[in-house]
Amino acid sequence: MSTERKRVGIFGWGVVAPRSPNIEAFEKNLERATTWLKPFDGFGPSNFLVGEPDFDFSVYRPWIDQRFEPRRFSMLDAKMGDMVKYALGAFIQALGQNPGLEEELKSLGSEAHVYVGTGLGDFSVQYDIAREYQRAQRRWNRFWCKAPHCPPLERYRSLDEAAARELLVELEAPADLADHDPTALDPYDDGFLEASDRWHEFWARHSQGLADFLAELQEIEAEGIGDDVESSKGHVIRRKLAARKKLRDRWQCPTEPWNAVDARLLWNIPNIPAAQISMLGGITGPAVAPIAACAGFGAALKLADAAIQAGEAKVVVVGTTDPKPHPLTVGSFYQARVMSHDGRVSKPFTGMRGTHVSGGACVWIVGDADYLMAKGMQPLGLEIVGVAVSSDADHIITPSEEGPRSAMRRAMAVAQVEPEEVSTWDMHATATPGDWQELQNALAVLPGKTRFTARKGSFGHGMSVCGGWELTAQHLGVVTGKLHPVDLQEAELHPQVQPYFDSLVLDQPEVAGDGSVAGKINMGIGGINACVICRTWGRR
Repeated sequence: MSTERKRVGIFGWGVVAPRSPNIEAFEKNLERATTWLKPFDGFGPSNFLVGEPDFDFSVYRPWIDQRFEPRRFSMLDAKMGDMVKYALGAFIQALGQNPGLEEELKSLGSEAHVYVGTGLGDFSVQYDIAREYQRAQRRWNRFWCKAPHCPPLERYRSLDEAAARELLVELEAPADLADHDPTALDPYDDGFLEASDRWHEFWARHSQGLADFLAELQEIEAEGIGDDVESSKGHVIRRKLAARKKLRDRWQCPTEPWNAVDARLLWNIPNIPAAQISMLGGITGPAVAPIAACAGFGAALKLADAAIQAGEAKVVVVGTTDPKPHPLTVGSFYQARVMSHDGRVSKPFTGMRGTHVSGGACVWIVGDADYLMAKGMQPLGLEIVGVAVSSDADHIITPSEEGPRSAMRRAMAVAQVEPEEVSTWDMHATATPGDWQELQNALAVLPGKTRFTARKGSFGHGMSVCGGWELTAQHLGVVTGKLHPVDLQEAELHPQVQPYFDSLVLDQPEVAGDGSVAGKINMGIGGINACVICRTWGRR
């Protein structure tokens, strides 16, 4: 049996990034050594810069309307968060580069896969739903504490202090509950809301009105589906909805907290970008979400390559997607001490003050090159010749020596290339102290002639999508015989990096050189490393 490696190529790609609503804008922006970042307004005035995606989902409405019933776009627009929409936009872009690719994905059945993940999930959707739940729970508890719904609280209010404390003991209240009585607290005190919530939560548990309401609700919800499931379920659902509304109207109560939790929380979990791509593309093979933080794109590519080499897939949609910067993501990166906060662009290999959070998506459609080229399709970018993944098994953020070097050496071994053949290498380089260790790793594995690029000073750090953007930038440059400039000048380099400046691509474009091999590494939170080796087409 032949063990010759199947050739893997890219046959479609799409991008959503800062200043770049599509792959064409992305390529044009790469030609200028400027930053794509902007001030973050999520905290009000602050010194954070972020990469805000340039995106309008309505651009894709004609494509969706042409293939689905008119309500499909409206449903997607209403129920999906930015994380999903960015991925769908990038996927639709990717279908456009090779006529027939869309139909091929549909016809391949189980031999077409989707591996599209995320780094953070959709924080914006989660946050908004959590806030609405909290407000609804507060309104709910306070309502059932009102007279006449809660006789024990009415009794408590009528007693003197000693008798009131005896009642609390009888009700098995926490020892300090009386200290949380909102009528005795300053509403402007920092702890007022928390104390008030605790107070009302306790008394709501002793509300006779709430107990009666729940008993009636239980009777409504007890109705099951009739003998014929399909014909009965709609009628039962409608009857329950009507009965619940009548019950609420009669009690004049606010929305139940469980009814205030939006189902969008489910529609935007990490596997939904892959699932929605499978639905829009009619792809019936497996659709899953690889999760590997900043190494997510490379990890997805590794799974795709393995599936193609094993003969399980002919074509795979790979990608990653992250929501736009949110106060929770920016704040958490800052608390992890990896975020810059001085209002200036923090560039790799300079002050190492920290990175900048960005959002967006990158989707590639990769496949068995011989199979797809035989159908008249043309590959984009470079040939993917080796992918490897490793773990540091050490620190959650700081890169190690052995983990990344192991991934680099393994990827080159799979690709059957020697280190001296690698003409250009794109680095993870987050403008943190880890840049120094990464540079040492690269220099230890690669010869001095390799040209290094690092682009997070331009478009920032997409938690999972950064690797996709960086690989796409590398491919777009090398296939045209150039290395796009980086927003970085020699004078800005950190003193320890200065001796290696002639290995770095700076703010002027360069000729790609005679070498045909390009490499790329991403190192994710948790110590996961993904390395990708590619080369120009035409060489076996």
